[in-house]
Amino acid sequence: MTEPQQELDFLSDSTEQTSTRFVTFIGPSLQRFDFAVTSTNRFYGKKLVTDLQNGKSAILGSDDLDEEGYIEHVFKLNEEEASELRLFLVQVIGDAYFTD
Repeated sequence: MTEPQQELDFLSDSTEQTSTRFVTFIGPSLQRFDFAVTSTNRFYGKKLVTDLQNGKSAILGSDDLDEEGYIEHVFKLNEEEASELRLFLVQVIGDAYFTD
């Protein structure tokens, strides 16, 4: 017996060229970080940041880095580890931009 075919209702479906930076570094606490930072036109200048160790991803801009506890929550890090990651992210994430 086969399942009835269901149609998908796509809200968006697009392809674009992106740029991804793969970075591995060790912070002062000796915590190892393995991240992919993808730049795309899709997120108003924010970056898609993926922790390659635990598979967690977030769309981040400079405003997100300033939000207390956000990096800790998204990537499941303690305060010291999040501080070290934030030092890196401040260097690679520019200001978000908004279009009309």
